[in-house]
Amino acid sequence: MGASSPGAEARAGGKMPEHVYFHVPFCASKCSYCDFFSVAVSRSMTRAAHAFEALHEQWTGWLSRLQFRPARTVYVGGGTPTVLGAARVAAFVATARAEMCAAEDPEITVEANPESFDERAAAMLAEVGATRVSLGVQAFHDDLLAVLGRPHDAARALAAARAAVDAGLDLSVDLICGIPGQTLQMWRSTVEMAIDTGAQHVSVYPLSLESGTPLAAEVMLGRYRTPDEDAVADMMLLARDLLEAAGLKRYEVASYAVPGCECRHNLAYWTGREYLGIGPGAHGMLDASTARAAGFVVPDGSSRLRYAVAADLERGFGEWPAMAVETLTREEALREDVMLGLRLAQGVAADLVEAAGVGDAIERLVATGLVERVGDRVRTTERGWLLGNEVFGAVWTG
Repeated sequence: MGASSPGAEARAGGKMPEHVYFHVPFCASKCSYCDFFSVAVSRSMTRAAHAFEALHEQWTGWLSRLQFRPARTVYVGGGTPTVLGAARVAAFVATARAEMCAAEDPEITVEANPESFDERAAAMLAEVGATRVSLGVQAFHDDLLAVLGRPHDAARALAAARAAVDAGLDLSVDLICGIPGQTLQMWRSTVEMAIDTGAQHVSVYPLSLESGTPLAAEVMLGRYRTPDEDAVADMMLLARDLLEAAGLKRYEVASYAVPGCECRHNLAYWTGREYLGIGPGAHGMLDASTARAAGFVVPDGSSRLRYAVAADLERGFGEWPAMAVETLTREEALREDVMLGLRLAQGVAADLVEAAGVGDAIERLVATGLVERVGDRVRTTERGWLLGNEVFGAVWTG
């Protein structure tokens, strides 16, 4: 990894990726388990007030280097975009819809947290063309929300979910299992309540204790005890059973959806599509030819370029921000495609496995019951999904 920036003259011919992610790096407060780049809005009121203008400026910076192509998906994430106010979010979505999404039937997702999302916000987003809201519920028990440092309660989460559905927005609900103090029965009720909201999409994640976060420190000091690995696996399996019985089919390791309501933006990530990441802390991926057209110096033999915008409110905003850049060879890019494709229920084509040179690794995973061959495809088993890091690591290392 190393810092890089385009040359003064960008080459002609490259087109804008069809998938765009905007990172709004502000939240009401920092949750105890979160290690993503975000800042409490109260700490930088001036930057927060102009965040959407700065994100739009950065998008135009890319547009000055690449030919316009309509976006098929736009994802406004964070952070918590809605903490900046319903009017500001709606105005930005309206701009994105008008300037970026000339394509028919674009998917426009806005991340929201319950404490800053209500009937007014839902109605305004629906009116300007947002199609989905991804709601950070995480739990429906106030004591568990307190452990996570979430600024909302269960009643507020239910009201926010209802507001999205009533406004006609597709609703995605995020849930976390493995929270200190969480029992299997509590988890059952959480998943059932998510289903009862009418959500068309539910994402289920095991809690990850990241070094440097307050919750990880509390656990290390013995103030909290997390459920053990077997208990977390039971929770993941229970979620699968409840969600699929309710008609939400698992299409990715952590994602369930009513058929036709899968997140198209995330599917672009998992199927190796190019995407722009805009805003402090955002990540993006370009084919080598697009990266060269944008002015990046890409070594011969590279197939793909990944970049990370500086996780810094000063250096990460602006028309052309500071970035860290990594290039991948063709073989590395193919391995990455296999690794990401194994996150999906459909798996990957067997010929992609061979082209990536990971056939031996796949056979070892088949022998241990983590992966299976079905016709001309290779896909992860249920046990493999529970041990995903082992599967993905084996593919990446070959």
